[in-house]
Amino acid sequence: MPEQRARTYHRNRVASTFSEEIGAMLEGELSDPRIAPSYVTEVVLAPGGKSARIFVAVHGDAAEEDETLAGLMTARGYIRCQLRDRMGVRHVPELTFAIDRSEKMTGRMDELLGRMRKRDKKRADAVSGPTEIAPKL
Repeated sequence: MPEQRARTYHRNRVASTFSEEIGAMLEGELSDPRIAPSYVTEVVLAPGGKSARIFVAVHGDAAEEDETLAGLMTARGYIRCQLRDRMGVRHVPELTFAIDRSEKMTGRMDELLGRMRKRDKKRADAVSGPTEIAPKL
């Protein structure tokens, strides 16, 4: 049985609201020193609405990502209470946080593709050989 459009629309609205509210908390409301500058990239709600996975991109290295993830997992009870108060709902799903490395992976892929293009261009130039320009008479 296909899911109703209203449910999908509601779930998307709830996910975007979670994204905005948690993003606002990450910008300055959470005082844990372990949490590095970061932002919410995506919120995925379970079909039943009992749990949500929040993907967070961190500005920093792997150690800062690990510390930020630990700080967010520690603060998730506070974040749930804040979401409940701000949204005026009875139930807030169980939150789990994950580091989103897609932007770093995209940058790495772009770098590798650039290297490949350079190498292909050098090979094409080597195969075609040096072009001699005939002197004008």
